[in-house]
Amino acid sequence: MARQLGETTEDNDAQDADKSLSDRFRVDKFTATAHRISLADRALLHELTVGVFWPHRWRDLDVFISLGEGYLAVDEIGRAMGSAMCFRAGDDFAMLGMMVTAPRLQTMGTGRWLLRRVMNDCPEMDLRLSATRQGYRLYKEAGFVPLGTIWQHQGVARSLRLPDPVPGLALRAMQPADASEIRALDAHAYGAARDKTLETLLHLSDGTVVESEGKICGFALRRRFGRGWVIGPLVAETETIAMMLVAPLIQSSEGDFVRLDTPVENEQFGAFLSAIGMGVHDTVTEMYLGNQRRPLSGPRLFGLAAHSLG
Repeated sequence: MARQLGETTEDNDAQDADKSLSDRFRVDKFTATAHRISLADRALLHELTVGVFWPHRWRDLDVFISLGEGYLAVDEIGRAMGSAMCFRAGDDFAMLGMMVTAPRLQTMGTGRWLLRRVMNDCPEMDLRLSATRQGYRLYKEAGFVPLGTIWQHQGVARSLRLPDPVPGLALRAMQPADASEIRALDAHAYGAARDKTLETLLHLSDGTVVESEGKICGFALRRRFGRGWVIGPLVAETETIAMMLVAPLIQSSEGDFVRLDTPVENEQFGAFLSAIGMGVHDTVTEMYLGNQRRPLSGPRLFGLAAHSLG
């Protein structure tokens, strides 16, 4: 059964489901038309993200468009009204992202309409998303359940002393031959195998890995994003290993703007990031629909690839 937003009556359910499949939607005095997002929409997507103060550059949007699918809504004269995308991982899981509505339209149903459309493309799938404060109520009404908080750490990186090595672990730079072990670790920590996404991120990133007895047990990737760098995915079993992985990447970014979004509430890890200039800038709520896919043991995500990618 396709996921649908709940309403107060069965008649409203059927009526709204029909509207969600329509290519047109009346918004105030305008008629919105939805079409499939392509690279040709990059400028309009950028216009939307600027309007809500997201830091995405064109190169970042190119990555999202290449990895996902979704819809862009425009009015009769071609102005961007909203967007919604999904990023699939296998046949039974998808991350929803790039959920943006022009500020002037945020209470007029455009976001709800686009959410319905993208959810209808993901029937019988477990879903996850990162909800801003503005979108939280909409997603909760759609049936999404809060999972936890994501802390957005960012700032200009200051000099740091590298943490002491963890006994029994060896830290080194990531190499191309590490890809298969990194994919396996990420699939466990993410809750699904996102091979296409990882292939792209590995191509764009440098990184570090930690080994135990010759086997990789944690990794961190760093790539250009927004105002500077983003570190993620970051996968580790403990906060001590997470700090060990990210410290060299932050050290090599000294003086640059660095961002790390973590779904892990850990005082030591948060204090470490804040001490080197990466304080908490904002928070969003991670939410899911269907099965909760986060692992309860073993390696876990200490840093997201992006809010839209998880």
